[in-house]
Amino acid sequence: MYSWNVNGIRAAAKKGYLQWMAGSNGDVICVQEIKAKPEQLTDDLLRPHPFESFWCPAKKPGYSGLVTYSKRTPLQVGTGLGIDEFDDEGRVQWLEFPQCVVVNAYFPNSQREHARLPYKLRFCDQIKLFLDQWRAKGKHVVLCGDYNIAHQEIDLANPKSNRKNAGFLPEERQWMSDFLADDYVDIFRERNPDGGHYTWWSNRKGVRERNVGWRLDYHCVDRGLVSRVNSVQHHPQTLGSDHCPVSLGLMD
Repeated sequence: MYSWNVNGIRAAAKKGYLQWMAGSNGDVICVQEIKAKPEQLTDDLLRPHPFESFWCPAKKPGYSGLVTYSKRTPLQVGTGLGIDEFDDEGRVQWLEFPQCVVVNAYFPNSQREHARLPYKLRFCDQIKLFLDQWRAKGKHVVLCGDYNIAHQEIDLANPKSNRKNAGFLPEERQWMSDFLADDYVDIFRERNPDGGHYTWWSNRKGVRERNVGWRLDYHCVDRGLVSRVNSVQHHPQTLGSDHCPVSLGLMD
């Protein structure tokens, strides 16, 4: 299972996205920030064999949005949280499989001057509630995507100079701590306690080469699913976006 913020699926397609997808071993590929509607795309992006595709675009053109590609037919597929202020921006999509529910999410950016921090925190609270509802039904959950949060100092190269910046604000980090305290697991960090692992880099020259990055992209699972996770990786060598793909392997 892969998750990747492609920062525009049409732009990524020009940089080898389809070739990467064809060569991946992922049964499910969750994509964020597609910045397009299905009717704007060619068949090779809409229906890449052997995947089915499920779309969740934003209402605003050229903005946000999700798609999930799956080789396995889900039991059901849904979009949104049932709240217009989030659903209009194409931020949540979910696929139910027999073993778990996979939630593809693109968390809001708090933006400069923290203009959208209240919006983001409302979103965070609602997606946590959504996951809790699935767990109450007895389903395991996987929440993957771009959280736009670097949780701990180890999750970005320059924590001291970014304390007042979006993505590393105290309120965002506290939400993440509270989330993980309620039997959710940041599985990459649990398996990789050392530093230097990032998933986003500025496009400024040399930044990615020097690995001056942030870890913003996650797979979090409920505690009961941890024993079935057999791999979790970042793929910084894969280019085509300012983010890199992250992957999770689950035993059936």
